[in-house]
Amino acid sequence: MNTPRFHAGELQVQARAGVPAEFARRASAAIRDHMPEPHRQFFSQLPLFFLGAVDADGQPWATVLAGAPGFIASPDARTLRIAGGLLPGDPLQGQLLPGRHVGGLGLVPTTRRRNRVNGVIDAVDGKVLTVAVHQSFGNCPQYIQQREPHAAMPPAEPLVMRAVVLDERDRLLIESADTFFIASANLDAQAGAARGVDVSHRGGRPGFVHADADGTLLVPDFAGNFFFNTLGNLVATPRAGLLFVDFESGDLLHLAVEGDIVWDGPLVEAFEGAERLLRFRVREVVRNVGALPLRWSEAQPAPQLARTGDWDEAARALERKKGHKLTLATL
Repeated sequence: MNTPRFHAGELQVQARAGVPAEFARRASAAIRDHMPEPHRQFFSQLPLFFLGAVDADGQPWATVLAGAPGFIASPDARTLRIAGGLLPGDPLQGQLLPGRHVGGLGLVPTTRRRNRVNGVIDAVDGKVLTVAVHQSFGNCPQYIQQREPHAAMPPAEPLVMRAVVLDERDRLLIESADTFFIASANLDAQAGAARGVDVSHRGGRPGFVHADADGTLLVPDFAGNFFFNTLGNLVATPRAGLLFVDFESGDLLHLAVEGDIVWDGPLVEAFEGAERLLRFRVREVVRNVGALPLRWSEAQPAPQLARTGDWDEAARALERKKGHKLTLATL
């Protein structure tokens, strides 16, 4: 019998979204407790690795590790070894300790390939993390923008800006983004084999994230793999971490947020392709200026974006149909 791979929050979201009950039983087989050989090879070739972890206060953070290909290795199918890669000024500095849960995502914009791996830090030796793998599965290339990388020199001295509210520069990056990453967690012991941290990719047309003046973000949730790892975690634990990458400047914008799910209403109806919305309230902001040692070419949009909208279009559709402006009061 397969070990259940979904916790109660994930099952609740699957049911609310109309996913047949037998899906969870069948999908559990796709979530392995080990990495297949192609995944192990894939991770060993990465110059970037997206990571989610929870700090000492229980706040999830999403970040990215960077290093020469080979800085991630897999000595066996249940072990991932990460040799450094945490950038100066990262909000997870000092937080990656033995016993902590982590979620990992390998994603290559050039090929749109991505694979997930979740587990627990088994040992820390200097800058080397050894992760015991508990979950491993692949993801399809949906909503991933294609980009080509080139090397860049990060600043000699890190410039890290911290705040509790978004400034104009932050909102500009957020509202022009076509990609971000989200870390979420369910560390309740009752979650069983599904217990842990997850980090996931989100993509859309530039303008698919709306940043309100009060620090509230709205994001459409498009059709995906129906696992609902992120949404299920938000049901269990509303705190999350977001990462926005400025692919031109190398800035990394980390946000600590509280999130919930907007299941229906005029805004969901107005946003083309949205099946529901995610709403985030920003609690902490960390901008790591120019930290990423790679820059990227102009994006080639994922083909799935042709059937999605942006918030400018949603606002016009809402005004035509409902006769009111795009505001959070519309919810």
